[in-house]
Amino acid sequence: MLPAINSLPEAQARALLKAYQATIAAKKRRIWLAVAVGIALYALSAHVASVRPGFLWTHLGNFTSFFSRIAPPLSLGNFLGDVREWYWGFGKWLVLLGDTLLVAYLGTLLGVLGAFVLCFMAAANLTRSRLLRAVVRRWLEFCRTVPTIVFAMIFLIAFKSGPMAGALALAIHTMGALGKLFAEVVENVDMKPVEGTVATGGSWLESIRFAVLPQTLPNFASYSLLRFEINVREAGVMGFIGVGGIGQELLVAIRTFAYADVSAILLMIIVTVFIIDFATEKLRHRLIGQEALH
Repeated sequence: MLPAINSLPEAQARALLKAYQATIAAKKRRIWLAVAVGIALYALSAHVASVRPGFLWTHLGNFTSFFSRIAPPLSLGNFLGDVREWYWGFGKWLVLLGDTLLVAYLGTLLGVLGAFVLCFMAAANLTRSRLLRAVVRRWLEFCRTVPTIVFAMIFLIAFKSGPMAGALALAIHTMGALGKLFAEVVENVDMKPVEGTVATGGSWLESIRFAVLPQTLPNFASYSLLRFEINVREAGVMGFIGVGGIGQELLVAIRTFAYADVSAILLMIIVTVFIIDFATEKLRHRLIGQEALH
């Protein structure tokens, strides 16, 4: 037999219903306020950026016609010959693409090493000195706040060497970005192994070596591989300011209206990025134990 359900007094029920309706009304007001603020910010941003839908629609043809201009003149009757003519500079472009990859690799490697050293001093659970943490964190913020291309221009003026300027610029920005990510990984480790290492007489460095690194290395490697993908694109873009590589050749092709060369170089860059993305994605998933999900 079900127990009897006692109803609330009418006055108390009305008070609860009124409170519930007031809560729902307040939530709706907050939602509509957020929508209104979002629309207002969108309108302000569109005005500042001169984004006019009518203007974009009117000139959309200029955008699409560019792709028709860079399309290679391929024909079924002489397909292989057309491809050879299209990629007349394949050997030279391949060397420049290799230079871009090496600059990205060196910049990533140096940045990862810097981030690895600094992340432990930026982690609140390992470094008790607030002053040291603040100094390291502000330095990492500076490194990732200044755009990579600005660092590249500074180093280009200072060293008069394009590839070196690109590698150093990538290294500094990578150190700032990965330093923050690495520090967050360190701050989320299980502290029991660290406490156990210290309790048995281990030093600060030994606690990092034997208690922290085993928990963080897979994520460190995953973030580093992801950053390498980003740096390959960055290295290509920095070629526009004279640091060498395939980006500089692409800029020359654009300025000389060599549309077939533009499409050929773009296709090489896109295919290279696809391959790198695929390979590093598989490796990242294997490192963090998520290979079974894919």
